Amino acid sequence: MADNKLWGGRFAQKTAASVEDYTESVSYDQNLYREDIAGSQAHARMLAEQGVLTSEEAETLSRGLDQVLEEIESGKFEWKKEMEDLHMNIESRLTEIVGAVGGKLHTGRSRNDQVATAFRLHVVRSLEAWKVALEKLVAVFTAKAEANTDVLLPGYTHLQPAQPVSLAHHMLAYAWMFKRDHSRVCDCIKRANVCPLGAAALAGTTYPLNPAFSAQQLGMEGTFRNSLDAVSDRDFVMESLFTGSLIMTHLSRICEELIIWANPCFGFIKLPDAFSTGSSIMPQKKNPDVCELMRGKTGRVFGDLISLLTTVKGLPLAYNRDMQEDKEPFFDADKTVHASVSIMADMMEAMGFNADNMEKALKKGFLNATELADYLVGKGIPFREAHHITGAAVAHAEKTAKGLEDMSLEELKSFSDKIDEDVFEVLSYEAAVKRRVSPGGTGPESVKAQIAELREWLA
Repeated sequence: MADNKLWGGRFAQKTAASVEDYTESVSYDQNLYREDIAGSQAHARMLAEQGVLTSEEAETLSRGLDQVLEEIESGKFEWKKEMEDLHMNIESRLTEIVGAVGGKLHTGRSRNDQVATAFRLHVVRSLEAWKVALEKLVAVFTAKAEANTDVLLPGYTHLQPAQPVSLAHHMLAYAWMFKRDHSRVCDCIKRANVCPLGAAALAGTTYPLNPAFSAQQLGMEGTFRNSLDAVSDRDFVMESLFTGSLIMTHLSRICEELIIWANPCFGFIKLPDAFSTGSSIMPQKKNPDVCELMRGKTGRVFGDLISLLTTVKGLPLAYNRDMQEDKEPFFDADKTVHASVSIMADMMEAMGFNADNMEKALKKGFLNATELADYLVGKGIPFREAHHITGAAVAHAEKTAKGLEDMSLEELKSFSDKIDEDVFEVLSYEAAVKRRVSPGGTGPESVKAQIAELREWLA
């Protein structure tokens, strides 16, 4: 048998060393060792429950696998590249420990359904960690909103001053984004947490297996419906990578804003020292490097998704060795997404805001122009005419270097005789925010309701 490989019965020549280097996956798929061992123990118990193995044989296999697990976690286990992957490494060591009965573990099973099971378990475990991290992130943004309901800042469109909003409303926008991300993660878990054991290589098996028993042993929610599908698709990975990409997109957006807000020209935030870096030559610098790196790592996660989409798009049924390339993109994205969400939560928790600078910024850009137009509509002027009148008033204010609220009543009346003393109540930025009474708007009642809803969800 070539190289004493577990599949080498029909091969006369050794595998070329270059091919072994090129095709091995044990250097990274060993990350699945816990899930692989759990799957093997569930499979052994199922075989005994079905009478394919004796209960004594199943117990021997389970104890041997416990020993393998202990050796791996203590660092004593020797991973062998010539064994190709973690499955063969573990089975080979198991057989050394328990003897010939170790060769019975693979009864009714293929590496195809074995790896699909281990990988699904791993993805679910990772997604559960994403869920917890996202819950903390939503909680942090909600707390920041609750602490800043009276702070106002410019709301922007096209990155140009548009209308005043509360800082609480701004923070809540991100809380809702990350709550939706949490919902997507939960959906991914439902579809990933399905047990492929029993599909074997592609066609099922002649042994009287009980896939539902294996799924129950592993805490998985369901079983496969089609053996070809069970071993050949990785949509659960791609869906998880897409969800991770959306999470990173939302993180990148807040990073972009924090980078802008940290610039002294804005000065809206006080970057925490623990989440900033300095310059090797300019002593005054305090750089938002964490935000910049997170924004950059977003492209990395996008790449992981595109990599796997490209790998899978042309694969015929059923299993193909191309699918060995499914794990590294997920391992990379998992590390990046989880770390990014966790760090953002910690950074936002430590973030300080410069309410005075936000208030000063409100006076730049005529953010109360819409209020004047709405005021004129309230006086019976059609909106398009009111828009034109307000535009003329803004142009005059700009020439005289004033805000609309700084103009005299006489100046304002020169644009419309409908304008009266009560206009100054409308031009107040605080009043502008309070007047936004529509559901989901920046008005205090809406913000209060949003916080209450998120608090209830978090509880």
